[in-house]
Amino acid sequence: MVGAIAAMAEPPQMPVDFAIIEGVFDKEKYPHRLYKKESFLGICSRRHSFAGRTVSLEEVLQESLLAQLPFPQEEVKAVFFYGAGCTPEKAGKLSGLLVEVFSYASIQVESDLLGAARALCKHQPGIACILGTGANSCLYDGQRITHNTPPLGYILGDEGSGAYLGKRFVGDCIKQQLPSNLLEGLLKEYNLTVADILDKVYRQPQGNRFLASLTPYIYKHKNLPEVQQFLTDCFSDFFRRNILSYPGHAQVPVSFVGSIAWFFQHELKETALKFNLHTGIFIQSPIQELKGFHLPEKTL
Repeated sequence: MVGAIAAMAEPPQMPVDFAIIEGVFDKEKYPHRLYKKESFLGICSRRHSFAGRTVSLEEVLQESLLAQLPFPQEEVKAVFFYGAGCTPEKAGKLSGLLVEVFSYASIQVESDLLGAARALCKHQPGIACILGTGANSCLYDGQRITHNTPPLGYILGDEGSGAYLGKRFVGDCIKQQLPSNLLEGLLKEYNLTVADILDKVYRQPQGNRFLASLTPYIYKHKNLPEVQQFLTDCFSDFFRRNILSYPGHAQVPVSFVGSIAWFFQHELKETALKFNLHTGIFIQSPIQELKGFHLPEKTL
């Protein structure tokens, strides 16, 4: 896992046709395709200290994260954890686990949406948007989230996300709403048939990720007039159904984080103008901006 993270942390310095990765990597940075999904089964050598027993979170962290710290874990003064689905109930449980490991540190466990708002807006009011595989947004007053339009997932919502773009693009291609050569090129580039697409969307797990994996093809053809209009329509859906309901939406900047926002920022800016919205900053990943939020006195 650590090897995969290290290998994929930065774009490679030489061309890579494809890579087979076992472990974790940044799915917002790299197009990817899931070939098979299996239940997780932890395996270790029979001589490993984990063999034949239940292990605690502290032991797992000690084996991976803590071993990489350049100082003792007792010197960690604060831990800030942001994650999808960190509801107050789940945040309390995770905080308790982290306290056991970092007993001398203050612990904060918050949602990824608050992390996005802090990274994008710092201590100023604004609208923070996440556009990656999925989508989310909120109105932020400089300290807390005051309003949040439910994203509803890629079937009922997630307008403007990678999954939404992929869903709309595939549907428009198959229904001949876009030039036929776009469908032909898509099927050839991804070695798919229409039947394959339907199978991956309706019968295989993580259909949203499959649909989002098609966005590099959309990006490659984004200068075609038909695709430009397609993107305008999709991002108009995002603004209309998510942002315009926030009170005072025209008086604060609308900022974005995530791979879709980063690569399609020109189209988002142009579409925002149609709704008299003022765009703020665009970042691909929030980690450096969050470092600046929590450690403003440090040089980034």
